[in-house]
Amino acid sequence: MASSANSAKTPWARRVILGLVRLLCRAFFRRVEVVGLDNVPANRGGVMVAWHPNGMVDPGLILATFPGDVVFGARHSAFRLPVLGWLMRAIGTVPIFRAGDTRQMSLEARREANLSSLDALAGRVAAGSFSCLFPEGESHDEPHVLDLKTGAARFYYRARQLSDPGREPPVILPVGLHYDAKREFRSSALVVFHPPMEIPAEYDLRPDEAEAGETGRERCRALTEVIDVQLDEVVLATESWETHRLIHRTRKLVRAERACRAGTNPGRADMRERTLAFARVWKGYYRRLMSHPERVASLRAGVDEYDADLRALGIEDHELDRGPKLTSRFLAVALAAQVISVYGLLPPLMVIGYMVNLPVAIGLWVLSKLVSQKRKDEATIKMLFGAAAFPISWLAAGLLTAWSHHQLHIVFPSLPDAPLLAGLFVVGLGAVGGVVALRYQRLALETARALRVRLTRARRRATLARLLDERARLCDQALSLAEGLDLPGRITSDGRADADGWLDSGSTSGA
Repeated sequence: MASSANSAKTPWARRVILGLVRLLCRAFFRRVEVVGLDNVPANRGGVMVAWHPNGMVDPGLILATFPGDVVFGARHSAFRLPVLGWLMRAIGTVPIFRAGDTRQMSLEARREANLSSLDALAGRVAAGSFSCLFPEGESHDEPHVLDLKTGAARFYYRARQLSDPGREPPVILPVGLHYDAKREFRSSALVVFHPPMEIPAEYDLRPDEAEAGETGRERCRALTEVIDVQLDEVVLATESWETHRLIHRTRKLVRAERACRAGTNPGRADMRERTLAFARVWKGYYRRLMSHPERVASLRAGVDEYDADLRALGIEDHELDRGPKLTSRFLAVALAAQVISVYGLLPPLMVIGYMVNLPVAIGLWVLSKLVSQKRKDEATIKMLFGAAAFPISWLAAGLLTAWSHHQLHIVFPSLPDAPLLAGLFVVGLGAVGGVVALRYQRLALETARALRVRLTRARRRATLARLLDERARLCDQALSLAEGLDLPGRITSDGRADADGWLDSGSTSGA
């Protein structure tokens, strides 16, 4: 693809920055999955459009996963910041002069600066690069796309004007960004590159630079509406977080019931499967909401009540059939051995890891709460400040250890005089201990959950039996509503949503 051709031309500073961004993404997220790389054209440039739910993490993920050359635009004032400005220049970011940021300039000067920055970025796209824009204009915490600005459409048409008429025109490439817990450290993310947008024939053109201004503005508004509809489908937008949660509950209960009926255990769903299954329920929900509103309202009320019961018990759909895995394959084969290992043996081994990393982790949590103007900014602050704070804490612990070791040697001459070795040991233990501590926290929570769910299953047999019947009824209701619909992807025999062929032009019928 275009990545191989561009990699040889990429300056060393850009390669270093790209490597750093990918390292940060791997450190912050437990897993980053990518779908749809084949949809990125190799013979032309384009404009990627995405929603903006997670601050600076959003462009970071796209930069880390995109297979070719991607160029960002940023507010020109950000280039004056000492470190951030150098980083942005190193990856080829183009400064954008916006009217609201340059009020000290005359109207004509502002307009000229804005057009100049727009042309610089559009020229890169016309030459075969990709740019990424977030047409909402700001990051947010809503489960749907905010009102779009017309800047993406204006930018696209400017790139068309600057393109060589003899080559394929740039495309608009929708990108889906999906997070399972966007503010949480070591959560998962999915980046979906959808096929290039099909632009209606009346808007799929190269504008004449001499056309009337109102004609161009009207065309930009119309194309923005087309992008808006496309982004709603890409991000699987819902009108509220309650609807978002109930669609997730529906996809989970259908999966669990299908697996139960097939007598299989499909295991934990990854982000691809979760997002595809959500897309299937989302598409069916909104289609049937128009054609069968009474039946959809009945199903929604049932899922809402079922969801409340499960949350009150603190269990998930599949745990109605079986409890969570009681043992870890890395520790023991019996629950008692796991409990002893998790709560008795591991903590002493991680004392230094906790001593070095816990104060920084607490400080980052407090900082993210104090500095973040919106909840979506928390992940950005944790990632950026954590990238520097944790290594500094390891180094500080190592220096303190080396100094202390030397002082002990003065008091106790029989102690080996090896401060450098002691310091390096603590630096390594601080880094490794932090990683182990993260894994331990997850393992300890899973063990506690295994105990709690097992006790719940033993004491609430009648309640669980009622919920099993309710799950089966709701699953049948959902499958009945889905009959006759063309839904994305397909369902395997064990109840999983198969992402293979998810973004193909065709789709598989059925639920």
